Amino acid sequence: MNYLFLDNGFEEIEAITTIDLLRRAGIALTTVSITGNPMVLGAHNIAVEADGLIGDVDFSDAEMLILPGGQTKLGDCSALCELLIEHNKAEKPIAAICAAPMVLGKLGILEGKQATCYPGCQEPLGESYVGGLVVESKNIITAKGPGLSSDFAFCIIEHLAGPDKADEVYDKAQY
Repeated sequence: MNYLFLDNGFEEIEAITTIDLLRRAGIALTTVSITGNPMVLGAHNIAVEADGLIGDVDFSDAEMLILPGGQTKLGDCSALCELLIEHNKAEKPIAAICAAPMVLGKLGILEGKQATCYPGCQEPLGESYVGGLVVESKNIITAKGPGLSSDFAFCIIEHLAGPDKADEVYDKAQY
């Protein structure tokens, strides 16, 4: 199972595009609220009901963890931070877009890896910051911002299901 984490203030295009394209690819994906409430309000006042709450989900089957960006406090959620650290120690894939790579940088997850993020958010990435649009480095996928949501999702699809599946969804979506 793959998990996408939501907090109030998330970038809707980054979360919804990723959810939609991964599900079109037949990739099992559960959305998880870190707010204590299944209803999560995006940065542009779009409410989304998460599939589960972080305290109620068993992550023992986690393949990939996905963080959309936005004005969120993902990095303040200790349960999520612990999960990200353990996932990284096991060299399992983690994907983050826009401002969310800052969480990975602050947790030391990007050490020895390359990453990108939204302009102005690069300081916590330290020497890992290389710019670029979508960067895949070891077990980490990062993307620059909202306009790259589809590219981010297709990179995840290719990583999880292979290039043929990514091409199939790419063609069906007329991207």
